[in-house]
Amino acid sequence: MSRARLVITAVVVEGRSQGEVARTYGVSKGWVSKLVARYRAEGETAFEARSRRPKTSPRATAPETVELIVRLRKELSEQGLDAGPDTIAWHLEHHHQVTVSRATIARYLTARGLVTPQPNKRPRSSYIRFQAELPNQTWQADFTHYRLVDETDTEILTWLDDCSRYALHVTAWPRVTGPIVRDTFRQTAAAHGVPASTLTDNGMVFTTRLAGGRGGRNALEAELRRLHIRQKNSTPGHPTTCGKVERFQQTMKNWLHTQPDQPADILALQELIDRFTQIYNHQRPHRSLPHRATPAAIYTALPKDLPATSRDHDAHTRIRHDRIDDTGVVTLRVHGRLHHIGIGRPHARTHIIMLINDLHVRVVDATTELLRELTIDTTRDYQPQRKKPSEP
Repeated sequence: MSRARLVITAVVVEGRSQGEVARTYGVSKGWVSKLVARYRAEGETAFEARSRRPKTSPRATAPETVELIVRLRKELSEQGLDAGPDTIAWHLEHHHQVTVSRATIARYLTARGLVTPQPNKRPRSSYIRFQAELPNQTWQADFTHYRLVDETDTEILTWLDDCSRYALHVTAWPRVTGPIVRDTFRQTAAAHGVPASTLTDNGMVFTTRLAGGRGGRNALEAELRRLHIRQKNSTPGHPTTCGKVERFQQTMKNWLHTQPDQPADILALQELIDRFTQIYNHQRPHRSLPHRATPAAIYTALPKDLPATSRDHDAHTRIRHDRIDDTGVVTLRVHGRLHHIGIGRPHARTHIIMLINDLHVRVVDATTELLRELTIDTTRDYQPQRKKPSEP
C-alpha cells in the first residue's frame, strides 16, 4: 500500500488530524494537506503520484523532423545504402539543414520499431583497429561472387585504398585469375600511382605463400617484387584483417541487390558497379572518416605514399593531429626549435592535420580543406600568413 493511500485513509476515514498523521508518517503537514485536497478534488487518482513529465517540451524534436528521420531510413535502406543514425544525421545536416544528435535519431528509430536488436553481435570496441596514415600507403584487394539474372556466377575484384576507403578499381569477371589480378593492379597503379604496400588474403591469385613453395611466385607477387612494393597477407583464420575491402564488398552487393534491373551479363553488371563506385567515392558519407567525409575528399586532399625505394631517405616525413589555438596559431617543432604558424583567427580551435615533409608544411582541417601551405623559415619563430611589403 502506498504512503499516499495510508495518509489519506488516516485523515478521511479515521478522522485523525493532519498534524498527527504528518508526525506519524514522517512527512510535512503541508504535503498531507495538499494530498487530502487532491483526493477530495480528484478521487482515487490521488493515491498515485503525479507524472513529473513537463506539460510542454519546447526543445523536443519537431514531429516533421521525426517523420523525416523515418523517411530517410526507408529511402536509404531501399537503395541498399547505410541507413544508420550517423548517416541519417549527415543527410539531415547537409541536405535538410537540420541538426539532430545520433542518440536522438537512434531513439526515434527504436521507438518506431525500425531497429532489429542484435544482442550477440560483437561490439566494435573489441576489434583491434588499424588504418594507413596516407593514401597509397596500403591497398587492400579481394574478390567476391555475384549471380546474374540467369544464375550465372561472376566474380568482382576490388582494389581499395586503406587510408581513405577510396574504391580505386572495381571490375567484374567470369572468373578472377592471377593474370587478371596483376593486370588490374597495373591499371590501378597507372591511374593512381604505385602504392607502398598491398594487403590481401591468402587466395592463390594473390599469393602462393601457403602452397609450400610449389610453382614459385605468382603474377602479382612478381609484379610487386619488381616495383619494390611490400606485400602483406592476412593470417589464416583472421578475415577481419582485410575488413575494409570486405565491408566495401558487402555494401556494394547490398546496393546491387536493390536495383530494379538486375544485370543479365558482365557488361550490365559492370555498368551498375561503375555507378555504385561513383556514389560510394563522391556522394556517400563514410562513418569511419573524419566528419563523415567522402573517400574521394580524403584521397585527393592528402599526399600519396610511395614504395620505400622511391622515397627520399634523408627527408623527414610525419603527420601531426593538433588544434589551432584561440589566437589562430598552431605550433610546430623543427630541428629542436618551436615555430608558431599563423592560420587566422576565423579558424581558432579548429582541429587540423599537419602534413610535414622536412620544412614543407600543409595544414588541412578535418574536412581536408587546405588552410595553409608554407615552407618553414628556420630563422624566425613566427611564420606570418603574408610577407611584409618590405620583405623580398
